[in-house]
Amino acid sequence: MKKFNLIATAAAGIESLVGNELRHLGYDDVKVENSRVRYQGTVEDIIKTNLWLRTADRVKIIVAEFNATTFDALFEQTKAVPWDEYLSLDAAFPVAGKSQKSELHSVPDVQSIVKKAIVDKMSAIYHRRTRLAETGAVFPLEVAINKNHVLLTLDTTGSSLFKRGYRIEKGPAPLKENMAAALVLLAHWYPEKPFVDPVCGSGTIPIEAAMIGHKIAPGFNREFVCESWEWVPKSVSQNVRAEAEAEADYDIELDIAGYDINEKMIDIAKLNAQEVGLLHSIRFKQMALKDFKTTKENGVIVANPPYGERLSDQNEVRNLYRQMGEVYRPLKTWSKYILTSDLEFEAHYRQRASKRRKLYNGSMRTDLFQYWGQRRKG
Repeated sequence: MKKFNLIATAAAGIESLVGNELRHLGYDDVKVENSRVRYQGTVEDIIKTNLWLRTADRVKIIVAEFNATTFDALFEQTKAVPWDEYLSLDAAFPVAGKSQKSELHSVPDVQSIVKKAIVDKMSAIYHRRTRLAETGAVFPLEVAINKNHVLLTLDTTGSSLFKRGYRIEKGPAPLKENMAAALVLLAHWYPEKPFVDPVCGSGTIPIEAAMIGHKIAPGFNREFVCESWEWVPKSVSQNVRAEAEAEADYDIELDIAGYDINEKMIDIAKLNAQEVGLLHSIRFKQMALKDFKTTKENGVIVANPPYGERLSDQNEVRNLYRQMGEVYRPLKTWSKYILTSDLEFEAHYRQRASKRRKLYNGSMRTDLFQYWGQRRKG
């Protein structure tokens, strides 16, 4: 079976997590780069990684790579690609583009040249004198130029992988599902440990934790654009999905809780958990952060509290951070992971973090403040 050069794209700061996920799935030649991870695989691997990657954005086929400083070079090298191996005669192939620090800096012109080169090649192969219909399956292409290096890719995912398909409703400033999964993975949580999100909003972090705990493939509830392509056998897709379904273990007992001061958000979180079939695994309850108490040990708290971006909200949010410190500091065996864009967080929490990690929530710079719990002896 043909092997493709592939990339899994990712938000800045979590590429290494995607690399770890790929290695865990059995891929050896994994190369982590800025905002992407390279690996190789067959059609089966394309489906498998779309289905299983929790922290990536997309899985793309690298169609070609070359250097170009003129439109003629871009045209000729694009035209040299065997496009009939990827695109059907009636394929719809929109071309997205981006360019950084390159001679060919006009993105609309770059897109137009690439499109024309593909049309010329396809017309010659299929002996077409009229325009290509583009009425069939969609093949999303991208031309990305960085320092005159051209990367032509074919997106196999479609809607970004963070769109799991379970979020019926969301609250203000929702965390993307793949970022929520990244926070759970960074917390080194194990299914036998208690897990708490004290400001759970629409429930994304507890739901992602439950999916990890039950070994549920994050993409099981959605489709991928490549599954509509004629050279992707339906039997391959069905087999990979069946294997993923067999991997899931719904009998594992999990101790996961999500709290929020807003009762409406708790109702939304329950609806979302019900949609993914995991309401039985998560305890959602309306509760203020300051009221949290527990006698359990070795638990994990993962929180994405409000950031207080507006000046009018800042005092209220920093008061919340102070409450966090008062409530969580006595929990010596618990680990706490708190994501915020407020770089003064430690001053209000009143404790230095064990470690800080820079992450991007969308385009916003945030830090994950990590407080590692002491292991109870005995």
